[in-house]
Parts: sequence; structure tokens; C-alpha cells
Amino acid sequence: MTLSSSDPGRDCPLCPRLVAFREEWRARQPDWNNAPVPSFGVDDGRLLIVGLAPGLRGANRTGRPFTGDYAGDLLYQTMIEFGFARGVFEARPDDSLTPIDTAITNAVRCVPPENKPTTDEIRTCRPYLGATIDGMPRLRAILALGKIAHDSIVVALGEKMARRKFAHGAHHNIGSLTVFDSYHCSRYNTNTGVLTTDMFRSVFSDMREFLDADPR
Repeated sequence: MTLSSSDPGRDCPLCPRLVAFREEWRARQPDWNNAPVPSFGVDDGRLLIVGLAPGLRGANRTGRPFTGDYAGDLLYQTMIEFGFARGVFEARPDDSLTPIDTAITNAVRCVPPENKPTTDEIRTCRPYLGATIDGMPRLRAILALGKIAHDSIVVALGEKMARRKFAHGAHHNIGSLTVFDSYHCSRYNTNTGVLTTDMFRSVFSDMREFLDADPR
């Protein structure tokens, strides 16, 4: 299985509310992606980064995770700093940015109204997350950006959410994988001080140390 084979089709019909929102924006902005956003990165990576869902004017517009809004500026800059990407991030899918040993995806692949997927939508999209995880044979670490991503990862790995509580900077060993938690790198979180650049860099430093100590 490859990353592309674990992605929903462009006209995925599974979540009626998200389909209606997608169709509304296809009519309003026909040049945008306005479709489930596929995973981005390498199949044989040891790190998978999981966000919440595409941003309306970010990944939903550009068709690449975390591309076109502030969250991507901070995420990709930090990835480059810690050796998880190379090139130049210019907030468009045809820039020179290339992930290294890493793939990036979302717990929910379609943009939700007000950036708030429902519990049913998260559950419905979870098999795609599970397929992405299964399609990375060398996977060792998963970064959960926010509680929703964390909870969906935990369930996808066959664990109970009650046993694996989200906390910024926490590590969770589940089977052969280690899940690292961070607050989401959204503009809201950084503007309010919930997440600082140093806090975010600290999580990446921990992951870099972890993977460097286990170079399989």
C-alpha cells in the first residue's frame, strides 16, 4: 500500500455535510482544490505528522496539507530546521519543499465548516488514517497536532482514548510506535500563547533525538 492508495477519492461521498460544503466551495471557487486533501510525503518515512483537517483557504485551496495558511509556515519551517524536510517552503504545492523521512496528513481529509468536524465525521474518516499508518512500513513515530488528531490516532492504533490522554509534550508508546503530542500550530494557538515557537521546537527536538537513536 502507498500513501496515495490510502487517500479518499476526489468525490468521496461518505460525509454528507462535508460533501455539501465542498460543493458550495467548488461553485464559489472553481480553481481551488475543494476535495479531500491527500497525504504528502514519503511512503517509507519513519515519522507521520497528523493534523486536524484542511483549512478552508489553506490546504482546501492548494491541495497540499498545511499549505497556504499560518499553520504551515510554522510547521514546515520547523521541519526544515530539524531535518524532516528540505528546500524552500513558499506556501504552494509546486514549491521546492520536500519532506525527508516524513509524511503529513490530517485526521479528517475534507475541510469542515468553521474548521470543526463532527464526531461522526472524524470516525468515518479514521479508516483512511489507519490505512496511511499501515502504508508506512518503517513508521516509528507519529506527531499528533492537537487533541482530535491524538484521539483519532490512538483509536486507529487499537488503543482506548481514556488510557492515552492528550498533553502537549507527552509521549505514548503504543505497540511498536511512539505518539508525540503537540498543541496544534494554528495562528490562534500561537497568538494566544497556548503554543510558542520554543514549545513546538521542543517537541521536534524530542522526535529528532528519538529517531536518531533508532535509525531503522
